[in-house]
Amino acid sequence: MADSPVSPVQVAPPGLSRRAQRFIETAGIRVRPHDIRRHRDAWIARGIPAAEIERATVFQDCWGGLALSPAPFYEGGPRVLNADCPEAMPAGGWSFPAGDCRVSMAYSFMIGPDGTFGIDAHRWTPLHAGIDGWVESLALAAHARRWATTVTRVTRKAVDALDLGEFEPVPEVRGVIDSWWRGKDSLIAVYRGEAVGLDAPQCLEAHIYGGLDEWALHGG
Repeated sequence: MADSPVSPVQVAPPGLSRRAQRFIETAGIRVRPHDIRRHRDAWIARGIPAAEIERATVFQDCWGGLALSPAPFYEGGPRVLNADCPEAMPAGGWSFPAGDCRVSMAYSFMIGPDGTFGIDAHRWTPLHAGIDGWVESLALAAHARRWATTVTRVTRKAVDALDLGEFEPVPEVRGVIDSWWRGKDSLIAVYRGEAVGLDAPQCLEAHIYGGLDEWALHGG
């Protein structure tokens, strides 16, 4: 079977924080990735640019077949990271799938024309500046859940009312629509993707991880 487990992940892709590397190597497994190279000629015959096929292939070579622990939002995120056939976007440029959803969803996970990772819903909504930002966010969520003494879920208008004046953005998550913020003893994850992509303000949500010491805030 294409998705049968093959092996634990021994080496994480390069360029990630130590925290994300540990997360992949301890919580991830590799399954057999899709062989998208065999579709190249057929895709080109359908008018898909060779450069876009190559972009999807580079993604697949690095991330294809990586299965990670579920995300705390977006119904767990992609089940397994896998590229597939590039698609022309209504606003211009090309995107390609980043992996199948875990459950039936009103959107799909995509890599956009500029390499952003996001959801293709009512509108294209980039969540992070790259797939590595998404993985960093998963690693940070797992880390925060482990060490926080309190976890508070905030929804709707209360998210916009959060005072982030004394917080700084966590750079490695490369936030676009979604973002992570670090304070003196807490981390805040803000999830705007569904609210924006689905035109659904009721989906706006934030998770506040409190009671973190210096190591829990910066470890990794």
